[in-house]
Amino acid sequence: MDAQGLDWLLVPLQQLVSWGAAGAIVFGGVVPYIPQYRDIRRTQNAEGFSTYVCLVLLMANILRILFWFGRHFESPLLWQSVVMIVTMLLMLKLCTEVRVANELNVKRRFFTGNEDGEVRAPPRRPCLDFDPHHFWHWSSFADYLQCVLAFTGVAGYVTYLSMDSAVYVETLGFLAVLTEAMLGVPQLYRNHLCQSTEGMSIKMVLMWTSGDTFKTAYFLLNGAPLQFSVCGLLQVLVDLAILAQAYAFSRHPPKPTPHTVHPASAKAL
Repeated sequence: MDAQGLDWLLVPLQQLVSWGAAGAIVFGGVVPYIPQYRDIRRTQNAEGFSTYVCLVLLMANILRILFWFGRHFESPLLWQSVVMIVTMLLMLKLCTEVRVANELNVKRRFFTGNEDGEVRAPPRRPCLDFDPHHFWHWSSFADYLQCVLAFTGVAGYVTYLSMDSAVYVETLGFLAVLTEAMLGVPQLYRNHLCQSTEGMSIKMVLMWTSGDTFKTAYFLLNGAPLQFSVCGLLQVLVDLAILAQAYAFSRHPPKPTPHTVHPASAKAL
């Protein structure tokens, strides 16, 4: 039987593989955060996860969606950005709730309260006070949402005004994928500062690595814009560096010294 006679089987099979790859691209990026989300819910401790990862991914995917208006790329990559934005907002909501609850519990444990005997809640840190020391470490999920909406509005308005500029559109695309390529850097820095990967989900990083490898191969095979492929390779290298940290710190845990930073102090990162 020649190849033409097998078209009835090969064509649907190729279409099925194409759909599977597209589905993996759309939803595969959120899978690494499932074990981290479950760990935070189970332990009620979000200190091991850097919320700056959420900041990086939110900015990257907002910029990628804006880039799509200037230069259409494959729909799965667009929908991936939408799904990732929703996922990062859910991660932020959980981390904020857990952190604020823990701060209140600490006050209840170590402070006697005010003159009425009532324990004071932690001081509110809204995003609108523009205090750089508390940036991205606010007291309410609504503050994060306001910041994301403000960034989207400003970036969208600038993009609308500059849509006719090819240089701006290509630069926007490069910034989008470069920002996403840096998503592991906050976690890499936190691990280095604390000299520990305690509280970080190894499963999450392994899924980062496998997902980024698959995503980069998808970019290369489907002729995505050059920015996607180059920054995808960079993203894989950052993932491998985090895995190397986990291996090194497990084999040679740092000796406690007065200058060693405890993981709890990394929550401001």
